Amino acid sequence: MNILFVYCHPSERSYTFEIFSHLKALLWAQNWNIEVSDLYANNFQSNMTAEEYLREGLSQTLLPIPNDVREEHRKIENADCIIFLYPVWWSDCPAMMKGWFDRVFAVGYAYGQKSDLPKMKTINYGLVICTAGHPNNFLEEIGIAQSMQHIMLEDRLGKRFKHKEMLILGGTLAIDEVREHHLQQIDGLVKRIVRYCS
Repeated sequence: MNILFVYCHPSERSYTFEIFSHLKALLWAQNWNIEVSDLYANNFQSNMTAEEYLREGLSQTLLPIPNDVREEHRKIENADCIIFLYPVWWSDCPAMMKGWFDRVFAVGYAYGQKSDLPKMKTINYGLVICTAGHPNNFLEEIGIAQSMQHIMLEDRLGKRFKHKEMLILGGTLAIDEVREHHLQQIDGLVKRIVRYCS
């Protein structure tokens, strides 16, 4: 089993990093192959350049794809499951994660495919995990949870994934009250990965 993490948080002192470390250890224990795109640690360039815009916005697919984006494509093509892990900041993923989608899901690769260009393979399982300060019931009450799920699962992941789901680990403003439940939810993900990727 080949797992790709796309991980986005600037601090190893964060609860998001705690969740990342716990889940990564669980997957290592399965003897699965794990690759990580740690966007902050790798100083991933999230801003699209003017030349990239010409390629993306005007579908000038003869223009080259940058090497750092090609490296992300390599990781994607090797993956059976991709796990996106990040904190919720102002009702969405951090800008660096959004920039990953902007640049990596390139025209001709992730959409607007042409017969003469490599096409992104369909990934068996896409799992979006985000930590959030507010509890889930509040995020659902004000519609933010549904909005985040719709954007991530239906737009960004879309038909590029056979199976996809989102796990919102809410309530982190009262972390001691939710940590045990969150870890139980994370522990149950191994079976889901096996179910969708075997």
